[in-house]
Amino acid sequence: MLSTPPLIRRTDASVGTQDPLSRLQRALLQPYDLTGHPLLERQSARESSARTYPRRIPLALRRGRGIYVEDVAGRLFIDCLAGAGTLALGHNHPVVVEAIRRTLDDELPLHTLDLTTPVKDEFVETLFELLPPRFARDARIQFCGPTGADAIEAALKLVKIATGRQTLLAFQGGYHGMTQGALQLMGNLGPKAALGGAVSGVQFLPYPYAFRSPFGLDAAGTSAASLHYIDQLLADPEGGVPRPAGLVTELIQGEGGVIPAPDDWTRQLRRITEGADVPLIIDEVQTGFGRTGRMFAFEHAGIEPDVLVLSKAIGGSLPLSVVVYRGRLDRWTPGAHAGTFRGNQLAMAAGTATLRHLQQEQLAEHAAAMGARLNRALLELQRVHSGIGEVRGRGLMLGMELVDPAGATDPLGRPLAAPERAVRLQRACLERGLIVELGGRHGSVLRLLPPLIITEREVDAVVEIIGESMKTL
Repeated sequence: MLSTPPLIRRTDASVGTQDPLSRLQRALLQPYDLTGHPLLERQSARESSARTYPRRIPLALRRGRGIYVEDVAGRLFIDCLAGAGTLALGHNHPVVVEAIRRTLDDELPLHTLDLTTPVKDEFVETLFELLPPRFARDARIQFCGPTGADAIEAALKLVKIATGRQTLLAFQGGYHGMTQGALQLMGNLGPKAALGGAVSGVQFLPYPYAFRSPFGLDAAGTSAASLHYIDQLLADPEGGVPRPAGLVTELIQGEGGVIPAPDDWTRQLRRITEGADVPLIIDEVQTGFGRTGRMFAFEHAGIEPDVLVLSKAIGGSLPLSVVVYRGRLDRWTPGAHAGTFRGNQLAMAAGTATLRHLQQEQLAEHAAAMGARLNRALLELQRVHSGIGEVRGRGLMLGMELVDPAGATDPLGRPLAAPERAVRLQRACLERGLIVELGGRHGSVLRLLPPLIITEREVDAVVEIIGESMKTL
């Protein structure tokens, strides 16, 4: 039986113990006034100009529980950003809070570098139990710095050292973090422009993005052409690309616009990389741990990676990242990758509690069911609103590409992306009590990453808010 944490309750008499969805109904009738708060003004004055989320989501939050957050003005929101997918169990889930409290009460050293503890050992055993048995039997794990980007950096070092090669293959539209090495793998040119746009040693490949096919083909043709291109690149002795140290991919491009790779494409990619002796690095920082309806996204295609990069949900809302890889690649020497905060005991305790709860409550299966319900409802909205070009994704990782139905079309005859409409839709959703993010080409894709504990009733509320917000366009 799915256990959901208690809903947010206000202690003041004006709200009492009212159902949060009833509270949000009022925001549908009377959208929130998102007038700035002094906290936001001080943030704007003192924080770096590199900050991102507060520019489009101008909220100062004071509490959260489950899929809900409340701001300092007492306004309630459904959180479908959820720490960019970090909060698999939502905010302050009881099993996570209890794990953290127990660790503090036990007086375990909170900072241990890579020295082991009972908490760390339990975390590793729990994680390996979730991996495919054949992969887990021979796997090794490297604890990294707090972010997924550091785990990507570690993965790149790992394959370069193991193979003795330097070139890397990555995909157009990919996102793997914002550190220097990870940034070189990014498809988006914007963040790289200020650094000279350097992509030293990285060859970019066409991703099977059928709606905006890089080949001008239909879905099947796009997938086939992408695979043929990769196959020929690795086989052609005059192709101009040295044999790579590894190929890095997401199986659903998140920041790139919620673009899922077809399962057969994934299987063929695994066949090609194995045949060419190129380690396959799968970045599951955002897709891992039930998000797509399976524990890991690669399981949909029935394949196994050589290197698996994990972060976000793995720490139960606290910073943690790891790389899990095949034993044959374990050729680096002591100190080849290190980091002061790779011994975060609270994150390991919270992570163990989260991973066990995901498995015990069958939340991957629940995410598949809730994702299917949400996807069907969004497709219904698409039938009503011509400004929705495509609905896509998997499980509870979904996106809607916004287009201009009255404007120009691309070579495939599809309306062009409408980033200004996406920004307006995001704002309209926020005014009605729904936090969502944008991504994809030109920032035209509305992204949905709700906690995996979301219920049918809450899914329906999300769709109702999006539907009402679409009317404002």
